[in-house]
Amino acid sequence: MIEIVETDAGTARITWHRAKKARLVLAVSHGAGGGIEARDLQALAQALPADGVSVALVEQPWRVAGKKVAPAPKTLDTGWRGIWPALAGMALPVISGGRSAGARVACRTAAELGAHAVLALSFPLHPPGRPEKSRADELLGAGVPTLVVQGGNDPFGKPAEFPEGDFALAEVPYGDHGFAVPKRAEITQERALEIVTGAVREWVESLG
Repeated sequence: MIEIVETDAGTARITWHRAKKARLVLAVSHGAGGGIEARDLQALAQALPADGVSVALVEQPWRVAGKKVAPAPKTLDTGWRGIWPALAGMALPVISGGRSAGARVACRTAAELGAHAVLALSFPLHPPGRPEKSRADELLGAGVPTLVVQGGNDPFGKPAEFPEGDFALAEVPYGDHGFAVPKRAEITQERALEIVTGAVREWVESLG
């Protein structure tokens, strides 16, 4: 089911993958360089409804409008705030999430929106090759239970680069920023996505 939502940043779009008996909503948005067709977002949308988790794949207004470049973080946050009432309207706890830039939005807005938890897929800890430009404060400031799922070879921050903090971290071996694994890797692409969905599933269970 597709839901169109008007926000102060423009028209957003939610593609719902509903659970038959939902107990939670997981809302995830895309990064700055792609859409909801991302392999990890699609894998979660297929896997989690069977566990009672309705998955909402959120397309930010700039993406719906067909633009190629994401706007400033402030505008992304405005778009996310605008779709929140549609997510919270199910009267269920909402896990706020996203991949890359979408993960940063989820972290920045979690406390004010009353998110149940945050799922950060491929959190861009720093620009590639620029570890001094850390965004760790956004992650550490989420203020709610947080899971980071990070590729072992992510140029935006490898798992070992993350600071100590009040969050859980699951590594996808060999994975890049999009969780793609090279053919020579000891795991298949299918297995990499199973690690993503398995880590999220286990974490969601731990939230109670």
